[in-house]
Amino acid sequence: MSALRFFPRLQTPAPKSKGDNLKILYFDCFAGISGDMTVGALIDLGVPCQFLKEELARLPISLSGYSLSAEETCRHGIRAMKFSVRVTEDQPHRHYADIAGMIEQSSLASEVKAKAGQIFRRLAEAEAKVHGVELGRVHFHEVGALDSIIDIVGTSLCLNFLGIEEVYASSLPLGSGYVETAHGRLPVPAPATAELLKGIPVHGELGCGERVTPTGAAILAALCSGFGTPPPFTVTEVGSGAGDRDFPDTPNILRVMLGEKTSQLPGDEIRVLETHVDDMNPEILGFLMDRLMAAGALDVAFSSLQMKKNRPGVCITILSPPALLEKLARMLLTETSAIGVRHYPATRLKLHRTLEERDTSLGRVRVKVIRDDSALVRVAPEFEECRRIAEVRGIPLQDVYKIIERETWEP
Repeated sequence: MSALRFFPRLQTPAPKSKGDNLKILYFDCFAGISGDMTVGALIDLGVPCQFLKEELARLPISLSGYSLSAEETCRHGIRAMKFSVRVTEDQPHRHYADIAGMIEQSSLASEVKAKAGQIFRRLAEAEAKVHGVELGRVHFHEVGALDSIIDIVGTSLCLNFLGIEEVYASSLPLGSGYVETAHGRLPVPAPATAELLKGIPVHGELGCGERVTPTGAAILAALCSGFGTPPPFTVTEVGSGAGDRDFPDTPNILRVMLGEKTSQLPGDEIRVLETHVDDMNPEILGFLMDRLMAAGALDVAFSSLQMKKNRPGVCITILSPPALLEKLARMLLTETSAIGVRHYPATRLKLHRTLEERDTSLGRVRVKVIRDDSALVRVAPEFEECRRIAEVRGIPLQDVYKIIERETWEP
């Protein structure tokens, strides 16, 4: 092993203006994630360990109670940075209120306090639900230990140092088996980890062992803008952080990719479902669309096909939130003659849209107001509103659209 490399301190990034590149970080959690793996990977990106030591000294914790180290190591022949916290004095068990107060009372930068506080709150909410106690009375054990406080605050310091503006992550391995905790032997993922994984895509492709710790899950749950495939971006640096164990099935490494995203349009991860049918009553399709939209589909579309045996058919395409994938797939299989559904992940970029009420010469109407950042792009009248006005007033529908668009436009 070699000693930690030291890098010159990076400059604090200037405020971004519209059209500038966004600095993003993508967590490639192919082997999982923990707090120490996260800090190790970020140090490998260029955050000096000395910087962490100096900044962590701002916490109201005795410096003689711990020491930090970061060294290069290997997992399955792959180089990575191993970050370690060595506790040299007995530490008290702490409640969430104690930890939140410790962070808030420190002299850390406000951005660091906000990120660290957000991560610990997610942890506390998960622990409170698992143990059935009030948030302020959550009694931390492993999570509240000194090394976990350092991992979380250290992660926040590193992200601020690197000027990260958005965070994304891959799906996470569930792991399997059991883990020994202060509460006894618990299943993997641990109860608090399982609670934190709600809404995050997971898979069971790896073998036994704890692959995602509560601290690692909380970091991603609190900070990530999206999960799954990364958004389009240019990779500029790659860092690797090693975990404590050396699993037989894969290198126990967290890989992080630093880069720039040229588009600042907001986006999210969705699932696309498709199937082809050529042997059902087309009258059912309209009913199916209504059912799918009511169940939470983002959009539903029908496309004409020429299928086998020269039969005219229909391609049914559904845009779905990741959490509704199976529900909508089952609905598609039960409401149509299809016996299979294809699905795949997709990332979409979106303009900001709000539904607002506006006063016009035709009365008060609802319109979709569409913006790019803070700039108004267009105002789109709602069809049902326009049809109602056209029928009541006896004027052409297209005239209603023109009047509303003209009178609600705010350049």
